[in-house]
Amino acid sequence: MTDVAIGVDIGGTKSLALLVSRDGKILDEDRRQTLHAPDASDAMSDAIAEQITSLCAKHNLDPSKIRVGLGLPGLIRRDGTLAYAPNWQSAHGINLAESLKKQLRSPHIYSDNDANCAALCEHEWGAVKGVDDFVMVTLGTGIGGALFVNGALQRGKNGFAGEIGHMVVNANGAQCLCGGKGCWERYCSGGALQRMTGEAVHAGKLAQLTASLGADNVRAEDVSKAAGEGSEEAMAIMREIGWWMALGLSNLEVLLDSGTYVIGGGLSSVFELVLPAAREYLDELVEAREARPAFRIIPTKFGPNSGALGAALLASEGAK
Repeated sequence: MTDVAIGVDIGGTKSLALLVSRDGKILDEDRRQTLHAPDASDAMSDAIAEQITSLCAKHNLDPSKIRVGLGLPGLIRRDGTLAYAPNWQSAHGINLAESLKKQLRSPHIYSDNDANCAALCEHEWGAVKGVDDFVMVTLGTGIGGALFVNGALQRGKNGFAGEIGHMVVNANGAQCLCGGKGCWERYCSGGALQRMTGEAVHAGKLAQLTASLGADNVRAEDVSKAAGEGSEEAMAIMREIGWWMALGLSNLEVLLDSGTYVIGGGLSSVFELVLPAAREYLDELVEAREARPAFRIIPTKFGPNSGALGAALLASEGAK
């Protein structure tokens, strides 16, 4: 491993670049909005390159020599191509690592799925250090996932394993950006909270917030804030999301028997309001609960920084 590396976690909303030491200490950061532009792969590469060169300039580092890891949302082929990303659709088909190698004149650019990166970070330095079997659940605009089995990250035959956000939990349910209906991320994510907020306002279930802010101004963050302050109408939405979280986790438990679920991503702090209900409902939903050992739903150690930290770890170790 090298002394420092840069990890870039690119989500549907933000792109976070961290300068990281070999022991996982964050030395600096560069946070920007993710670029969404049709047929603009060069512009996307330019935007990420600018984050990398900006951090390098501040610390007198050579962009052509520093190792860089990219955590990308969606289906990442083993050659690094972003095959499909529901929440970053303008980036379909690009190989960002290869583009950056040319721009930065560096052979040291590596890429993987963003949730895989978060899982690598938490397994090496964080909440599941020393745990061989767990599922990483990253909550952001959608839901990402990563699977650790017998101490090893499972990428699948094509590199696509872990797309748990697109398990169907409600046949013919809410339309998903992937083109399907009823995907788990439409019921348990930042996008889900925003959708449910709009529906609750329309149905008159957020009377207090509507009265204070106006029906057109109530946002997901208003609901989470009100829930944290004890609002019963806001907590009702959080409990509903908690039920959907538990349903998805129960499906994963009967399939994988992991026993440990790590909740992270950009909205993990908000979903602390959801976890008590999720734990309660999970006991009711999982098959043969009484015959199973105790299982855990735990927060990440590094919260929204896990993905970028894991991308830096990926680069430091020279993995691809």
